[in-house]
Amino acid sequence: MPPPSTTPVQILLVEDDPNDAELMIAALHEGNLDIRVSHVEDGEEAIRFLRRQPGCETSPRPDLILLDLRLPRKNGFEVLEEIKEDPELRSIPVIIMTSTDDERDFGKVYDLHANCCVRKPADQDEYTLAVKKIEHFWVHVAQRVRWT
Repeated sequence: MPPPSTTPVQILLVEDDPNDAELMIAALHEGNLDIRVSHVEDGEEAIRFLRRQPGCETSPRPDLILLDLRLPRKNGFEVLEEIKEDPELRSIPVIIMTSTDDERDFGKVYDLHANCCVRKPADQDEYTLAVKKIEHFWVHVAQRVRWT
């Protein structure tokens, strides 16, 4: 494994369930990396954050987005579509984290160019392990572009 980077890894977590958000954030902070998690609870807030619109002008550009599908105000499909249609945002990897079992949803997120889709495990330990595996792959294995 490469040595930890001195540049923090910026993650945007778009999750409306406080329990799921708490589990993900705790799992992401268990490693030895400097991970900065920004958390928003709905799709409109996610887009405002990413586009640095009023109230979010100083938002960091994420290196990775963890996106739930079932969100208030603007669902995950709509958020994903906006991200992947925007030349300024489309290169940010988007990982869908969902509790759905509907195979059509998986097909739709890949049609919208999600980088990965993961079904949220019901078991808390498995959930934490899934988040750690996502972190390991997208932070340690996959190459990413660093933005200023």
